[in-house]
Amino acid sequence: MSQKDIGALLVMDAGKIVGIFSERDYVRRIISNSSVSMATPVKEFMSHPVFYVSPRQTVEECMSLMTVKHIRHLPVMDGEKLVGLISIGDVVKQVITEKEGTIQDLENYITGREYNL
Repeated sequence: MSQKDIGALLVMDAGKIVGIFSERDYVRRIISNSSVSMATPVKEFMSHPVFYVSPRQTVEECMSLMTVKHIRHLPVMDGEKLVGLISIGDVVKQVITEKEGTIQDLENYITGREYNL
């Protein structure tokens, strides 16, 4: 995960998401448990149940779910089909981009420059 700069992996069984294994899971559950071996199944350490969102949900809805559930990754499901995985970093970047756009629009309005609605 570190070599590929990946923060979490979805754990699948017969095409269904059954858990998420994250860097946080590794640190909290594996490193702190001296009885763990490389042969221990990932199901012993993955986070579950898995919370997910649909492609139609807003960034604010995603952020709210992540905050309330104390999670950093959300699968994006379109019906039964996995279409993506977003992280808290993705959500924060989008919120910042949207806020910067709003600030620019307000500055343009106040100074009389072109205003984009």
